[in-house]
Amino acid sequence: MTLATHFTGTRKGLSFELFPPKSDAGVTTLLEAVRELMAFSPDFFTCTYGAGGSTRDRTLQVVQAVHQEFKVPVASHLTCVGSTVEQLRDYLRAAKNAGVSYIVALRGDPPKGETEFRAVEGGLRYANELVELIRADFKELGIAVAGYPEVHQEAVDATTDLANLKRKVDAGADIVVTQLFYDNADFFRFEDACRKIGINVPIVPGILPVTNLAQIQRITSLCKAKLPTRFVEKLSQNSDEKWQFEVGVEFAQQQVCELLEHGVPGVHFYVLNKSQATKRVLEAVNFAGSARS
Repeated sequence: MTLATHFTGTRKGLSFELFPPKSDAGVTTLLEAVRELMAFSPDFFTCTYGAGGSTRDRTLQVVQAVHQEFKVPVASHLTCVGSTVEQLRDYLRAAKNAGVSYIVALRGDPPKGETEFRAVEGGLRYANELVELIRADFKELGIAVAGYPEVHQEAVDATTDLANLKRKVDAGADIVVTQLFYDNADFFRFEDACRKIGINVPIVPGILPVTNLAQIQRITSLCKAKLPTRFVEKLSQNSDEKWQFEVGVEFAQQQVCELLEHGVPGVHFYVLNKSQATKRVLEAVNFAGSARS
């Protein structure tokens, strides 16, 4: 099965994004969360890749462990930051050997302390170049790329941002997975705009259920995503962690339900290496049952 076929046809696709823990104990905890999420028959798990390849070994450890223990396809993120073309090829070979089926191809954010991206000598400048490299030299790997319903924070405007996305898709990307967002209207506008310029691959909404107001405000401030005012006001009514968890889960349930009713091809969850909030959302929308068929 190819990456795109997970998100075509009548069955809704489902994927979960992990990040590399800093310790072996963290990997054990992560695998416990994966075990719980396997109840929903995910199509694959992805794992992020630190700036400049700083988590390379741990990323490969995570995807290999998930693949071996749960017999589910896995994807590794890969960025252009701090790597020459040969280093990127080395990573792709190592990823294949670790059981990776798909790559999430990203330009990557500037290293900490820098304000703009700079390619290293012998490296790549743009994500579409990374897609071209993978498509040319590693044809068997599926490729996902990132889309931005609220426009990438470095883009001049939405038109330029969409043109950049189309270059990635035209270079050979199989699917687009979006950055997290909290207003479905932003996703619907983005999806329509993509179709109008000829981006016809599956566009998969990326969802991060909110479990803590302070945490999500930090995350959205980094990626410039907006939180609806009413949602923030409701979360702000009570600082109790359990209460905020319930408010966030309820919001995510409504958000995912509306997206499914709209006909999205599936959902990608940013799970932050935990399972409880995502499980609650999937149970509420019956994702293991009728919502997937």
